[in-house]
Amino acid sequence: MHPPSTQTRTCRPSRSELSPVLALAANFDPNQISTKREISAAAINVSGRQRMLSQRTALLSLRLVCNQDRAEQEKLRHQLLLDIDLMETSHNGLLNGDEKMKLSGHLSEALLAMYFEPPFNLDREIRNYIAQVRALAQASTTELTQDNPHLRYIQDAASTQLLIALDAVVNQYQKDNEAQQLALDIDRAELYCQSCAATAAAKVQAEKLEKALQELKQTQAQLIHSERISSLGQLVASLAHEINNPVSFVHGNLSFANTYVQHLLELVRVYDEQYPQPNRAIQEKIEEIDLEFLSQDLPQVLSSMTVGIDRICQIVRSLRSFSRIDENEMKPVNLHDGIDSTLLILQNRFKAKNNRPGIEVIKEYGNLPLVECYAGQINQVLMNAIANAIDAIEDRIDQGSCFNPKIEIVTAVVGQSALIRIADNGIGMTEEVRSRLFDSFFTTKPLGKGTGLGLSISYQIVVEKHGGALWCESTPGQGTEFKIEIPLRQGVRAQTTLVSTASPLVWAVSDENPNILDKEVKGKKLLF
Repeated sequence: MHPPSTQTRTCRPSRSELSPVLALAANFDPNQISTKREISAAAINVSGRQRMLSQRTALLSLRLVCNQDRAEQEKLRHQLLLDIDLMETSHNGLLNGDEKMKLSGHLSEALLAMYFEPPFNLDREIRNYIAQVRALAQASTTELTQDNPHLRYIQDAASTQLLIALDAVVNQYQKDNEAQQLALDIDRAELYCQSCAATAAAKVQAEKLEKALQELKQTQAQLIHSERISSLGQLVASLAHEINNPVSFVHGNLSFANTYVQHLLELVRVYDEQYPQPNRAIQEKIEEIDLEFLSQDLPQVLSSMTVGIDRICQIVRSLRSFSRIDENEMKPVNLHDGIDSTLLILQNRFKAKNNRPGIEVIKEYGNLPLVECYAGQINQVLMNAIANAIDAIEDRIDQGSCFNPKIEIVTAVVGQSALIRIADNGIGMTEEVRSRLFDSFFTTKPLGKGTGLGLSISYQIVVEKHGGALWCESTPGQGTEFKIEIPLRQGVRAQTTLVSTASPLVWAVSDENPNILDKEVKGKKLLF
C-alpha cells in the first residue's frame, strides 16, 4: 500500500533524516563490538598476568638461590626461563599486538605515558627485570648466593617500582575498558534514539498537538468572559482547522507505520522459523533488545497513539460546542423560558432506559421578573448544571443504588437578585471534589466523557460576566444542589442569602412531559 496523498507522505521521515541513523548503524556491527570487548578483556587479563609473573619469578628466583639440590635447581631454572619468556612475549604483545593473545597493540595516551615516560617507565623496568631474571637463571651454581646482585635487583623491583608500575597499568587498562564500554553504550543509546525518531515522530507530533490544544482551551476559557466573546467561534474554528491538518498527517501515517511494523515483525517471525538456531551474536542481540517484548509492545504503542489522535479530535469538537455564543448585548429575559428550553433539549435523557427508571423533574417556579442578562450564556450555565445532575444520578444508579431519581428546580427572588436552585439526589461529591469544582479543566468524569470546562465557564459567566454568584452544596451518596444568583439589573451585586420558607405546594403534571411537575408556589422549599 502507498499513502493516499502527497500531504500525507510529507510526514514520513525523508532519506536525509534517516541518513544519520543509517551511518551510525553501519558502524554498529555486533561482531565488531564483540571483537572490541574480547580485545579489551584480553589486555586486562594479560596485564594482570604480568603482575602475577613478576611476583612468581621473584619467588622462583629466591627458591633457586636457597635450594642446594642440583636437580631441583635445574627444574627451577627451566621454570624461571619459561615464565620470563612468557612475560617478555606478553609485554611485546601488549605494546605491538599479538593475534594469538587477541592483543591489538593500540594503547591510549595514558598507557603510552606509563610505558615510556616517567615516573613509571614500565617498558624499561620490565626489560631490565627480564634481563636480570635471565642472568640469574643462567648463573653458575657458585654464584647462586643471597648476595647475588641479580637476586637483589629482582627482589627489590618485584616489591617496589615494578610492582607499583604494573598495578597502575592494570588499573589504566580497566579504566580504558570502562571508557570504551561507556562509548559503546553511548553509541548504542544514540542509535536507539535516532532509530526511534522516525517511528516516534507521530507521537511527538501528537504531544505537540496536545500541548497546542491545551493552550487553545486556555485561550478559549479566557475569551469566554471577555468583551470579544462573539469572535470566539471564529477563533476556535480557525485554530481547529490548523490543528486538523497535522492531525490528518499523523493519522494517515499511523496506519502505514502499523502496516510496516507488521511486515517487519512477520519477517522476523519467518526468519525465526527458517533459522531457529541463530549464531551467538544474533542471539545476544535478540536477548539484549528483548525481541519478544518488543514484538508485542510496538503494535500496542501504535494503537495507543491512534487513540490519542482520536482523543484530540474529540476535544476540538468539544471546544467548538462551548464557543457557540451569539448574544452581543444584554437584554431583559424570562429565565423560566430558558429553563424550559433547556429541559426540552435534554428531554431524551430524562426518559426511562433499560438500566434505570425515568428521572422525575420537579419545577418550583417563583414569581420572577424579567432579568437583564445574556440569555444564551445563562442557558449554557443551566445546560451544564442540569446535565451534571443527570450524570450524578446515573453514576449513583451504576453503583447499584435503588431510589427514585429526581431533579428539582426552584426559582425565587432574593433581594435584588434572581435565585435558581438545581438539586438532584444523585451520587453527591466529597468536599475535596467540591472545592475544585469550578477550576478550569477539572473533571471527575472518565477519559473521553468530560473536558472539565463546563462548570469553570459557568462560573465565569455568572460571577465575572453578570456579577452574580454560583456555588454548590453536596453530601456524598445523597445528592448535590447548585445555586445560581443573577442580579435583576446589572450594576447590582448578587446577595448570597438563601430563602427557605415552608408553605403548601400545589403540583401539576406537565402535558408535554409526564416526568416534569409544575408547582404553583406559595413558598420556596427544596424537597430533598
